[in-house]
Amino acid sequence: MMSAAQLQLSVFEIFDHPMKSIHDTLQQVFGLHEFRPFQQEIVEQVLDGGDAFVLMPTGGGKSLCYQLPALHRDGLAIVVSPLISLMKDQVDALLANGVRAAMYNSNLDAEEARSVLGRLHNGELDLLYVAPERMMRPGFINSLETLPLALIAIDEAHCVSQWGHDFRPEYAALGELRQYFPRVPFIALTATADPQTRDDIVNVLGLHDARLFTTSFDRPNIRYTVREKHRPQSQLLRFLRGQEGHSGIVYALSRKRVEEIAGHLNDRGYSAAAYHAGLSAQTRRDVQERFIRDDVLIVVATVAFGMGIDKPNVRFVVHYDLPRHMEGYYQETGRAGRDGLAAEALLLFGTQDVAMARYHLDQNGNDNQRRIDSHKLNSMVGFAESLTCRRRVLLGYLGEQLEADCGNCDICLDPPERYDATEAARKVLSCVYRVGQSFGVKHVVDVLRGSDNERTRKFNHERLTTYGIGREFSAAEWMSIVRQLIHRGYLIQDIAAFSVLKLTPRALGLLRAEETLELARPRVQDKPKKKRRKPGPVEDLNEDDLRLFETLREIRKQLAAEQGVPPYVIFGDVALLEMSRERPSNEDEFLEINGVGQVKLERHGAVFLEAIANDEA
Repeated sequence: MMSAAQLQLSVFEIFDHPMKSIHDTLQQVFGLHEFRPFQQEIVEQVLDGGDAFVLMPTGGGKSLCYQLPALHRDGLAIVVSPLISLMKDQVDALLANGVRAAMYNSNLDAEEARSVLGRLHNGELDLLYVAPERMMRPGFINSLETLPLALIAIDEAHCVSQWGHDFRPEYAALGELRQYFPRVPFIALTATADPQTRDDIVNVLGLHDARLFTTSFDRPNIRYTVREKHRPQSQLLRFLRGQEGHSGIVYALSRKRVEEIAGHLNDRGYSAAAYHAGLSAQTRRDVQERFIRDDVLIVVATVAFGMGIDKPNVRFVVHYDLPRHMEGYYQETGRAGRDGLAAEALLLFGTQDVAMARYHLDQNGNDNQRRIDSHKLNSMVGFAESLTCRRRVLLGYLGEQLEADCGNCDICLDPPERYDATEAARKVLSCVYRVGQSFGVKHVVDVLRGSDNERTRKFNHERLTTYGIGREFSAAEWMSIVRQLIHRGYLIQDIAAFSVLKLTPRALGLLRAEETLELARPRVQDKPKKKRRKPGPVEDLNEDDLRLFETLREIRKQLAAEQGVPPYVIFGDVALLEMSRERPSNEDEFLEINGVGQVKLERHGAVFLEAIANDEA
């Protein structure tokens, strides 16, 4: 463990052999042996004093693009970050690597704030993370003007744009920074931005001369799956049976639903906690801390959760409800598999979700914002309805073309069967007409299937010519057909009138037999997966290596608890997997493990090397 005096030193002064190149820093400080795509070019651009605009997926290594040049350029690096939790995770990780980092935000008490400012003005910091509100205070800007600045990084840069999915007015004010620091290199970074958002970021932040670095948005380790929503609680439980022991996030749109799902999971023995804006700040902090420390495995949350989570071993993300836009969906699913290991993203897609979303859109009195939000929702629905490779649709929205199908989504792995649904569609449309276009999906399906229930008898609908003409399909299959007809434009669901189904002018062609229609064969049941001996990223470990991996995980958790940091700050799963396979026997071999730098070798090398040696004894 490093002393307080050592923490005041530059990381270059800690080691006996000073680092002279960015490759030395990459290995000795961050424990990495090679750059990821475009990282070196970005670092060199900033080192030379140039601006950079970085579009890189979650888990792609954005942080290194400003952290590494911060250690090589003279002066202090300022990192503007939107969430306190995100700052804390980044600072914890940097301190664990021996880098002098701190954060300056509203969570600090007066004494802590004075201490940070003291270290700032004494030249004892390499990086300082600042909230946008603090950054733009005139007094703080004035104090920075007296200091040498290495660079200014704007993280989560999409927050500056009205087109961005998480627009924040306080972020837009950051455009004024250029006039205060005209000779300081700026680097703006985001994991998701469609073309309109990118242009807006450039304009707001004054990055017209910046080099644009766009890496692939593809996250090939994530498997994208969409299921038609049918008894979603049961669908969720079936999915979680294949995720035993893994960390994950379940997103829902309302606080009430979040509470219901979390309670349902806890009642069935899952380690789950609810997170939403209606809970106290302390409760939310506790849930987040328990999650990043692996004390709770599943967080059920609204979209208020996750933006500041730097947890690399999230193995799955479930969207219980349809997201409102592709950017949010991409960013939220991107919280799975940040370590590059196998991960899953499941979306449950229901007709009611779309109808409710459109209803809320229509309540917005701002015509321009309604137009933007409608465009984004339509794109999200198109993704969920797609009969082609999910990854191609997702990346296409982000402006990237995939040359071949991905092979790792539900469409690629199990292509949907298409069939001539003309007759089935005509039955639905005719039934909607016969019930007076005054009833919702469930009642129409009940009439089609000839259900004998109180509501059918109350309206004498058992006497209709369409009563019982659809017994060939199950209720869930008819639901799927109705949903496809809604999104093909043959029906509308009037959410303002109790979600009743109504015919559109387009329906007349089908009803008059003037056209035919091909639909996807309904797939409402999840196919049972083959039982795997070891689920997830450890599936290729043999029994001996798996035993060692579990031992190292337990050691990591104990060390993390003692030091008050998340387990992944000690070592990530990728490092533990490599240790379990390679079984290093000395310090030089231990340094060859990805994620092991000089500081982590000094702090943790002995205990992990001993555990590996004892396992082989």
